Amino acid sequence: MVVIGLLILAVLILITPFNKSLVFEYQDTGKILAFYPIKNTNHFSIRYIHSIHLTPVQEFYTIKGKHIVQTKLTYENFAIGMPSHAQGNETFTQKGKTYILSNMNRSFPYVDLRVGQVVSNHTLIISHHQYPIHAFTGKGMWVRIRVHKINLWEMMKGVNILERQDNKK
Repeated sequence: MVVIGLLILAVLILITPFNKSLVFEYQDTGKILAFYPIKNTNHFSIRYIHSIHLTPVQEFYTIKGKHIVQTKLTYENFAIGMPSHAQGNETFTQKGKTYILSNMNRSFPYVDLRVGQVVSNHTLIISHHQYPIHAFTGKGMWVRIRVHKINLWEMMKGVNILERQDNKK
């Protein structure tokens, strides 16, 4: 009877979600490729080189509950796919050759990203560290980024970005 109780306890420990993380999933399958435990930060950004006009773009996000809220966008060219003005309460400014769209409040349950194969070099910036996203997902892969509490079993199957010292720049 004690053995069964311990076995049930072990299973519960493995499957009970407890670790709030920024999760990178394979497409929309729910399969966790990598995760970043969210403890002391709720801000992150993704920096990349735009594939058409080959200039830097940086998207800034805040984690609010289970949502990812885009708060700011910086870029250097109005070409394809980049906004040319602010909407609602947003602010559009220019500093040098950089355009800044700030005071954004665009909330998403997840962010889908196609990781660049050649030029983009998508980089996660969080807690003053930089992590090339392709290092834990693969180039050209479609990933879904979301906030999710993960359990011990999921932690063992995925890559803890913090533990990948070779990712830090």
